[in-house]
Amino acid sequence: MTTLKMYTDGACRGNQSDSNIGGWGAILEFGEHRKELCGGELDTTNNRMELTAVIEAFKALKKDGQNVEVFTDSSYVANCFREKWYVGWQKNNWHTAAKKPVENQELWKELLALVSKHNVSFHRVKGHVNLNSKSTNFNKLYEKFVSWNGSRFSFEDFQYITGMNNRADELANIGIDQTKGEA
Repeated sequence: MTTLKMYTDGACRGNQSDSNIGGWGAILEFGEHRKELCGGELDTTNNRMELTAVIEAFKALKKDGQNVEVFTDSSYVANCFREKWYVGWQKNNWHTAAKKPVENQELWKELLALVSKHNVSFHRVKGHVNLNSKSTNFNKLYEKFVSWNGSRFSFEDFQYITGMNNRADELANIGIDQTKGEA
C-alpha cells in the first residue's frame, strides 16, 4: 500500500500580540500526486496554526484507513503523538500533569478524531533550514534528523523532506498574506 506523506507548517506574525496573523501550509503527496493547501486566521498563535495545518491536511483526505506519514517542524505536534501526551490529557479530563487545562484542546480533539481513522506516524523536521547556504552543516542536521526519526531515512530523504518543510512554510506565509489582505 502506498504511503501518503504530509508536510505541514504553521506560522504567525506578531505572535502573542493584539494584531497577530497566522497562516498554515500543507502538502499532501501520494505517489506522483501532490496537493498544496494553505490558509490563515487573525488573532491566533503559532501553535494553533501548526495544529490547523495538520488538521486541514487530514480533512483533505478522501478515504479512511490510509498509511500516513506526517512531517512537521513543530515539536508541540510531533511530541504529542510520539510521546502520547494525549493519553494523559484524556485520562485527566483534558488537564495537564500540572492540573491546568490543555491549551487548544478543541483542535487536539479534532485532530485526534481525524488521526484515529488512519495508520499514522509523526516525524520531526528542523524548520527554516537554508538548503542553498554553504555554511549550513548538513551532516549535523542529518544526524539530528536521524536521532529524532530513526535511521531508515537516507541523507537524500532528509534533504527532500527538509525542502518540502520549507515549501510548507512558504505556503503558511502565503496564508498569512491572503488573510492580511482580507482583513
